[in-house]
Amino acid sequence: MLTNIDLKNVLIIDIETVPQYATFEELSDNWKALWSKKMQYHIKDGQTASGLYDRAGIYSEFGKIVCISAGCLVPVNGGYNFRLKSFYGDDEKVILTDLTEMLDKHYISEEHSVCAHNGKEFDYPFIARRCLINGIPIPDILNNSGKKPWEVRLLDTMEIWKFGDYKSYTSLNLLAAVFGISTPKDDIDGSQVWSTYWIEKDVERIKKYCQKDIVTVAQLLLRFKGLDLLKEEDLIYTN
Repeated sequence: MLTNIDLKNVLIIDIETVPQYATFEELSDNWKALWSKKMQYHIKDGQTASGLYDRAGIYSEFGKIVCISAGCLVPVNGGYNFRLKSFYGDDEKVILTDLTEMLDKHYISEEHSVCAHNGKEFDYPFIARRCLINGIPIPDILNNSGKKPWEVRLLDTMEIWKFGDYKSYTSLNLLAAVFGISTPKDDIDGSQVWSTYWIEKDVERIKKYCQKDIVTVAQLLLRFKGLDLLKEEDLIYTN
């Protein structure tokens, strides 16, 4: 499987996003109305649009990126090391600028690709849209506009697992469990990122959570290719 993919040419990424404001009340009247309209079909018994504002981080129009973790597999002695780096903080424009500079410098050939879990539905379009909103050129590898299907260099472990079956969503945690990949249970989950950022103000913790996800994606790619999993000593953190 993935016989045409050279893992050393794959950059694995994951993003963490939060609402642009800590609370619904901080929005202008216009943005409150826009959010309420966005949520009109999501409101259930007893709910309000303001009560659903913690979900705003999943929408690129209402959310922002606070962390992007990236990692690459480096061949070593018949196996691999995994080098990780994160771009994170309060300034989304700096995060996106640093990412795009790295991508446009080091991932420019047709042999290179980017991989994320559910990346085609979330990570890739979210990054591209937030680049546009921040006035930053979209990295070429993430910009599909005008490209032919075989020119697109975006991998998605969830799509790979589907084998063409589009009936259901398979979470990263579920797929890890299926393949016997251990994942830490001592940290936050995705639903807690917004409170970790806006209430606890702990972006360092979000970075660590994000990095654990790209390690899991790397492990999945190794499993898909029938290779040995990474050990803790194979992980190299550059920040």
